[in-house]
Amino acid sequence: MHRFYLSPPQCLNPQLVLTGREAHHARHVLRLRQGERVIVLDGAGSELLCEAGEPAPGIVRLSVMQKSFSQPLPYRITLLQAIPRGKIIESIIQKATELGAVRIVPLLSERVATQLDGKSAAAKIEKWRLIAVEAIKQCGSAWLPQVETPLTSKEFLSRGEQFELPLIGSLQNDGHHPREYFQTFYAERRRLPQSVCVWVGPEGDFTPAEMGAIKSAGALPITLGRLVLRSETAAVYCLSVLNYELQSEYA
Repeated sequence: MHRFYLSPPQCLNPQLVLTGREAHHARHVLRLRQGERVIVLDGAGSELLCEAGEPAPGIVRLSVMQKSFSQPLPYRITLLQAIPRGKIIESIIQKATELGAVRIVPLLSERVATQLDGKSAAAKIEKWRLIAVEAIKQCGSAWLPQVETPLTSKEFLSRGEQFELPLIGSLQNDGHHPREYFQTFYAERRRLPQSVCVWVGPEGDFTPAEMGAIKSAGALPITLGRLVLRSETAAVYCLSVLNYELQSEYA
């Protein structure tokens, strides 16, 4: 069944309207017909089963037949991702959405020069958010992750945000297997962490100064194995491991 996205305020009435990109996709790509049933996701937990109405120029009207609510995961994963060169961040945002990250924070790192200013920056950030929208439509998640405006690791650390289990991928020999930290957490609290973040560096990793500041703020270094992974591979690896551990039971 085809899926579409409308923001929560757009999903309040029994009659919904697709416009712009969503309407174009429905009418000209999917060739949606009157009476056909589709799913609308609002990105805030609601899933609406709808029936397509009579075609109209530039819009698609939908009648809500059933509304259901999906509870969020019992844990919140934040990906703190250094922006790699090129458009690789787009793939990372897509995969992070599919792997249940609730928040993606793109980081400006010292080793990768990223041009983000003015209108071009706003357009790029909007594109990243649209990639997350397309990803939830593809994977069927009722929850749209927050894609933040890029900032440096120093700027993020200055916020003083707290996570129950903060981790950082490390190429140094100080990294531990992620399971060790989960087992220690469970042994101390008799439950799994409810908020986890993982820092993933760019090509060549974070600089020693960046790494030192992040670790000093409490991030625990994890090993990603004996092979050196590309930044996008490291992000998928970390999120996969976190989901695996957070869905397990040590009791």
